[in-house]
Amino acid sequence: MTEPFWQRKSLAEMTEAEWESLCDRCGRCCLHKIEDIDTGEILFTNVVCALFDLTGGRCTQYRIRRQLVPDCLDLKEGLPPLHWLPQTCAYRLLAEGKPLPGWHPLVSGDPETVHEAGISIRSFAIPETEVEDVHDHVVEGLR
Repeated sequence: MTEPFWQRKSLAEMTEAEWESLCDRCGRCCLHKIEDIDTGEILFTNVVCALFDLTGGRCTQYRIRRQLVPDCLDLKEGLPPLHWLPQTCAYRLLAEGKPLPGWHPLVSGDPETVHEAGISIRSFAIPETEVEDVHDHVVEGLR
């Protein structure tokens, strides 16, 4: 049996379809993050970009998101500093030489396992349009 593409190809070697399929639709990368100026630590909040569809688990304006949100990460332009990506992110895991977890839809074969495993932001995220100060929404332990 042939190894899955993510085990035999580097991120740079993947087709666009393979690359896009790595996204598990958890939404963690779309959460607002704050960098602690003193320690450099990245603090995750429960505040999600207004373009993110919590039900569908994807950006509603994916193709033009960088024009609408200039500081949105574009992984295809080369991985950004990995510390900005969630520790559960497939792109980060593969770049670090780690395997995809069992709950990842490519491994489980089921797009719901990311939600069942509690990785998805679906149950706790708040759209940025409903928040006054993102600093009030830091979530301890979320990485």
